[in-house]
Amino acid sequence: MSLKIGVLISGSGTNLQAIIDRIAAGTLDAEVVLVVSSRPSAYGLKRAEAAGIQTLTLSKEIYAEPAMADEIIAASLKKAGAEYVIMAGYMRMVHAPILAAYPNRVVNLHPALLPSFPGAHAIQDAYDRGVKVTGVTVHFANADYDAGPIIAQRALPVQEGWTVDELEAHIHEIEHELYPDTIQLIAEGRVHVEPDLRVRIDPPAGAAD
Repeated sequence: MSLKIGVLISGSGTNLQAIIDRIAAGTLDAEVVLVVSSRPSAYGLKRAEAAGIQTLTLSKEIYAEPAMADEIIAASLKKAGAEYVIMAGYMRMVHAPILAAYPNRVVNLHPALLPSFPGAHAIQDAYDRGVKVTGVTVHFANADYDAGPIIAQRALPVQEGWTVDELEAHIHEIEHELYPDTIQLIAEGRVHVEPDLRVRIDPPAGAAD
């Protein structure tokens, strides 16, 4: 049985496309059952429609009441059969209705090595700080912004002379590999949140001790 996921987007949907492509290639055992966009103009909606995926777009008026918006999203995800919620460039916090419906099953992607550079401008912040290493984090979302249990991280050495746009391009390359890889670990049932909020990842089935 493929892992049924709902994907939340706000923009171009390149990470959504990476997920769709990996599913099509047979290297990600998942099915996207719903794509939710916070913006009607998000190009990611066209990607979803091209792949035959059901979509949901909420208006600014509904988002003016965040809890109500998240109640609609949670109900729609449940109705579609989503087992996990995958945030892929979703530029809004998720609130209690979604978090309660999917405890430790809301996954977020962050373009820095958390806990460094949380927030919406992580790539620019890391660039401005002049770090020599940054990267990408996949973590479970909770009520604290960019502070949920970390599932996976991948580092990126920053080369001298890179522009912020070049840094962003390399970050996105890592995202498009790491996110589907991590979702596959979840699909295999290997990802567990411990009581201390550390994440344990089991070895592959049949691996030697």
